Amino acid sequence: MTPDEIGHAYDQITHLWDDACFDRRNGIAQHEKALQFVKPPGNALDIGCGPTGRFIDLLQQAGFTVSGLDVSANMLSLAQARHPSVAFTQADICTYPLTDTYDFITAWDSIWHIPLDQQVPVMEKIVASLNPGGVFIFSFGGVEEAGAHVDNFMGPEVYYSSLGTQGFLRLFMEMGCVIRHVEFDQYPELHTYMIIEKG
Repeated sequence: MTPDEIGHAYDQITHLWDDACFDRRNGIAQHEKALQFVKPPGNALDIGCGPTGRFIDLLQQAGFTVSGLDVSANMLSLAQARHPSVAFTQADICTYPLTDTYDFITAWDSIWHIPLDQQVPVMEKIVASLNPGGVFIFSFGGVEEAGAHVDNFMGPEVYYSSLGTQGFLRLFMEMGCVIRHVEFDQYPELHTYMIIEKG
């Protein structure tokens, strides 16, 4: 599946994040941990921001100027309604040029949808857009080997890919980043997140 196809799939299920039952604390503790490594606050980017705005709220409260990026038009429509003063862009992170620099970037439950062969160049692009000492937090499938699969547990078919835990660790160390934290935070599920700092 292409990122555009992923965006159309998410257009069909945007209501799941807009439901009162959605846990708006999902990922917040992890982001609070990541924010401990960033001083002072500056520009922040939420990749695959979705509609809830919970990370945007957290980052704004911490003093960041935040922008959002998502491939789903429906997701961004809700996000813009919640945060009319925030700059949102509908784009595919694989092809969208990150021309600004950031002190904090989050990609929570999002870039695991990009094609497997785009994982490395996208990670390189993200790290290149960080200021020295900037922090990047992202979640991924903490599998042992790199791979990809498609499932439809949310409704429409959605594609997932991962370099695997060791693959991501090697990549960031090769780029000279500091690995600040790695955690299988929903064990026994393979949901994993990593906090890295640009050297």
